[in-house]
Amino acid sequence: MLLFAKNLLFTIVVPGTVAVYIPVFLFSYASVDFSLNALIGGLLLLIGGSIYLWCLWDFASTGRGTPAPIDPPKHLVVRGLYRYMRNPMYAGVLSVIFGWGSLFAALPIIIYGLCMAIGFHLFVVLHEEPNLRQMFGSSYEEYCSQVNRWLPLRYAS
Repeated sequence: MLLFAKNLLFTIVVPGTVAVYIPVFLFSYASVDFSLNALIGGLLLLIGGSIYLWCLWDFASTGRGTPAPIDPPKHLVVRGLYRYMRNPMYAGVLSVIFGWGSLFAALPIIIYGLCMAIGFHLFVVLHEEPNLRQMFGSSYEEYCSQVNRWLPLRYAS
């Protein structure tokens, strides 16, 4: 129950702020018209949210941790979407941000999403990957050799 509470709190505070509160409350001045943009936006929101929740489940059930850097998984998670790309949770969050951008047809949200993508990349390369190498050693190195960072082009067996 504690693990569930920690994951819920992290989700509300961090991805909630980045992918929901900021785009919706700061950029929702744009009206939503039921067009192709709205359809694409809705699909991106649904897909991105589903990706995030699936990854969160894998972090908790397999990794026995949270996405929070202060309480990371205790076991390397290489199941689910992590078999296809090393950072699907970030991809899910970005899909949600771009979904809002499409739904509201708001260029500022798209620009915000691009800035977040750059920030995510820098965080992953400069902080996450070095820490994962230190925590999981050769098993993480092997995983990196089998699975791409951002594009789901390879498959971890």
